[in-house]
Amino acid sequence: MPDADSRHGPLDPAPDAGWTDARPRMGFFTDTSVCIGCKACEVACKEWNDVPGSGLDLLGMSYDNTGALTANSWRHVAFVEQPRPAAPAVDAPGSSAAAGPQFLGMPGARPPGRDTGAQTRSDFRWLMMSDVCKHCTHAACLDVCPTGSLFRTEFGTVVVQEDICNGCGYCIPACPYGVIDQRSGDGRAWKCTLCYDRLGAGLTPACAQACPTESIQYGPLDELRERAAHRVATLHERGVPQARLYGHDPTDGVGGDGAFFLLLDEPEVYGLPPDPVVTTRDLPRMWKRAGLAALAMAAAAVVAFVGGSS
Repeated sequence: MPDADSRHGPLDPAPDAGWTDARPRMGFFTDTSVCIGCKACEVACKEWNDVPGSGLDLLGMSYDNTGALTANSWRHVAFVEQPRPAAPAVDAPGSSAAAGPQFLGMPGARPPGRDTGAQTRSDFRWLMMSDVCKHCTHAACLDVCPTGSLFRTEFGTVVVQEDICNGCGYCIPACPYGVIDQRSGDGRAWKCTLCYDRLGAGLTPACAQACPTESIQYGPLDELRERAAHRVATLHERGVPQARLYGHDPTDGVGGDGAFFLLLDEPEVYGLPPDPVVTTRDLPRMWKRAGLAALAMAAAAVVAFVGGSS
């Protein structure tokens, strides 16, 4: 596990994990501004990775029948409905009360006190996003796995080896994004592998290969970050000031993500944590303190024993 100090700066995770022949770090850039919600990525992921079907589960959330990333949904296309902003309410003469815009879709989708651009919108819109494991630079799931089932690949991605997983479930609460899940009737942890088998053969991951609008883009992470920054600048020039990147910053709480996104609203609207932090960041300090406490207790016991003998 990286020490606490290394968590505050950029890191190439594959060499840090011991790969002497590490490849360029590969990842996903998902541009939600061109996602059409076709779910081709979900289908391609299931077909290539032989992920069990989830069945038809009508969740009451528009066309989103998967609901979230799970052991049986390694890609999840979120549908967020945003009706047109409501007209100001007139409660009484001189009243300045106004009924704010109502946001449907993801629970808790309206971050309080933040300008999401609704004031400049005049019509209904859909927000769609194909979510996936973030393949964090500082992956807490790796820190807590007791069997080595989770490992860092030479491409910088994070993969679960299902034949080694013992189903302990430690990785599930460790993930700051809530990505990892245990399969019912199986007990083992499952998530996106970024199609590790395809990467080794020089192929594009199945979801990116199937995406008809190039909303999901795959490639060297450094190139994707440059491409994403250019795309955000273009959208700003076209009058979309709400366009922003999420998970691209190598100095954030997880050291940046191997799968990052262009969003058209606040992260919470899409069901993403606004400021994710690696959940094991304090472990080195905790172990150090525990060790010092154990040494102090041992020293006290020796002193007591020696004193009692004399």
